Amino acid sequence: LRRCVGDTENTVRWSTDGIEHTIRVAELSSDARIADLERSIRVADGVVVVVNAATHSTPRLETMLRVADDHQVARLCLVNGLDHPSADFDRCVRTIAETRGAAPLVLQIPVGTGAGFDDVIDLAPMVLLESIGSHGEPAERWYRELVETLTDQDPADSLTLRDLHNRIRRHTRNGDIVPILCGTPLASDDITPLLDAIVRYLPSPLYVCQPEHALDY
Repeated sequence: LRRCVGDTENTVRWSTDGIEHTIRVAELSSDARIADLERSIRVADGVVVVVNAATHSTPRLETMLRVADDHQVARLCLVNGLDHPSADFDRCVRTIAETRGAAPLVLQIPVGTGAGFDDVIDLAPMVLLESIGSHGEPAERWYRELVETLTDQDPADSLTLRDLHNRIRRHTRNGDIVPILCGTPLASDDITPLLDAIVRYLPSPLYVCQPEHALDY
């Protein structure tokens, strides 16, 4: 999977659900020109947009989401900086929701923010739990929103974890939603959830048939 073409590119070998994958991740410089940003997104199979939870003004975030929407490139967002004193996770979600073509789907929520940020809760596995309330009211609320979004047009009497993954993947690749994940606390450098999400939800080159891709190779 190619995220975007930029100054450097790294190849990651990763196994998710027992299947080996190769992920090509290219990082675009933060001061890249808008024209370079648009070209990079246009030839990407999927885009990971890093969101700073402590930043109030996010024109670059909005530009990246809109450009990806214009070129029908699947997106997901990673919210970082949740340990900053002015971090506001809900504000990040609202900003994404207010951006054209970017309907947010929260897959992870932070436990605390600022100095109190010490963990992340994955919402999708909650489908396997008998008592969702054990995670607290915020987690239950976000989980209910996740399920309602995924079943609004396609109701289901019951959902398995595989069902949730399949629905998230389909809506992400169609451009209907933008999955949102959280960066981990400073004490942890675990990027497993991010790599799993890239593999599960963003398309591989085999499923991307945009004519723009052929013009750039």
